[in-house]
Amino acid sequence: MSVKITYSKQAISKFSINLVLFCNDKFNISSLKKYLTISEHSYISDLLKSNDLKKNLLVFEVNSKKRIIIISVKNDLKSSDIENLGAEFYGKVNYGKNSEYILNSDSVVGKNENFIGHFLHGFKLKSYEFKKYKTKKDTRVITLNISGSKNKPSSQNQLKFKALEEGTFYARDLVSEPGNVLHPDEYAKRLNSLRKDGLKINIYDQKKLKKLGMNALLGVGMGSIRGSYLVTMEWNGAKNKSRPLAFVGKGVTFDTGGYSLKPARFMEDMTYDMAGSAAVVGLMKSLALRKAKINAVGVVGLVENMVSGVAQRPGDIVKSYSGKTIEVLNTDAEGRLVLADALSFTEKKYKPKFIIDLATLTGAIIVSLGSEYAGLFSNDDKLSKQIIKAGEKVEEKLWRMPLHKNYDKLMNSKNADVQNINYVGGAGSTTAAQFLQRFILNKTPWAHLDIAGMAFSKYGGALNSRGATGFGVRLLNQLIEENYE
Repeated sequence: MSVKITYSKQAISKFSINLVLFCNDKFNISSLKKYLTISEHSYISDLLKSNDLKKNLLVFEVNSKKRIIIISVKNDLKSSDIENLGAEFYGKVNYGKNSEYILNSDSVVGKNENFIGHFLHGFKLKSYEFKKYKTKKDTRVITLNISGSKNKPSSQNQLKFKALEEGTFYARDLVSEPGNVLHPDEYAKRLNSLRKDGLKINIYDQKKLKKLGMNALLGVGMGSIRGSYLVTMEWNGAKNKSRPLAFVGKGVTFDTGGYSLKPARFMEDMTYDMAGSAAVVGLMKSLALRKAKINAVGVVGLVENMVSGVAQRPGDIVKSYSGKTIEVLNTDAEGRLVLADALSFTEKKYKPKFIIDLATLTGAIIVSLGSEYAGLFSNDDKLSKQIIKAGEKVEEKLWRMPLHKNYDKLMNSKNADVQNINYVGGAGSTTAAQFLQRFILNKTPWAHLDIAGMAFSKYGGALNSRGATGFGVRLLNQLIEENYE
């Protein structure tokens, strides 16, 4: 199924095949008379008397060839509510053969800023499906012709929404790819292709990483026949040379757990252990496509955590890029090793205004928050509030979790500077974040987003079907728009 959206200034015909109209939350359709025939208006008015008006969206089959969809709109809806309405509308039209609808923008009611833009954005986000490997292709097309002269999104807003959709879809595509296709070598190759969007790409391969001393990251990938990489993506959209905003992502393309082997049940889902990096990539693509007026850098560590005769062992000690030594007590606590080197490198090289990292880091965060909130850990109250507020606007919600020096003793090692797990038990997500904080060396404002419960959905959500969600792309874009652009 694909979606095609066109814009027309022409008024709609009363005899158009399928119509989409808007009314107030009382389903008062008197204002819609000019768009309906007398018989249609009478027919729908009679049905409304006996219909469940608690619904937002009602479908009327006026004859075998014509459907009229009427959507009730409350005053002063949040943008996320409008997007959810668009996604609900997609659910009503996503069936059967090719379908074409005329959506009348002049019928929009209420004081909802950029209503049509957000409505179509939700519609498009919900329409995403990953069916690349299905041999039987779905060739159906849903066509929406946006008719009327009012309430249409400006060219600038159309560009912004399109950039967000492309960035989110790119992130979802990356997460959805199987591990035999999107291994670190292929991932680095795909990121290199983003130069065409205007991003400056630097790829650090194993030879360069070894020279830099990134032994924590390299240790994770030792057991794989694939290479390990650190990739930086720079966007310089500000006229001045201001310090960039930095985003760091965990890119473990497949995670067996290494010698601390995961159970076989659900191990196939470990292709999404690179969702943090995908969010960073999707964000950087969006910023480039919409020509964001900021300087930003995305940094991703790409590795594959496999078992082999040369894989990292429990008990190994590695020296990180920061100079700190790490005792690897559990090879399945690998994401924090990748991020440790990536965080220190990002802080030292770019001296950013802040660093936000994203990672499917712990199962413990799912125990704590389920699939409703991502965990937020931070050393900076201002940055935390900005992220939480941005998340509320786009419905990518976060809950701030504690960091405290008393947790440090749980990560102190007898044999090295730090160990990579808390052997005592408990506070699994917090101690993981506490570990990462040790690799922020110069007190840069930093936030860690543990998105393990949000990156992949078994059942689908308001704006996504089952599978990869692209969580983080729209959240971080909102953060930038509201506070730094």
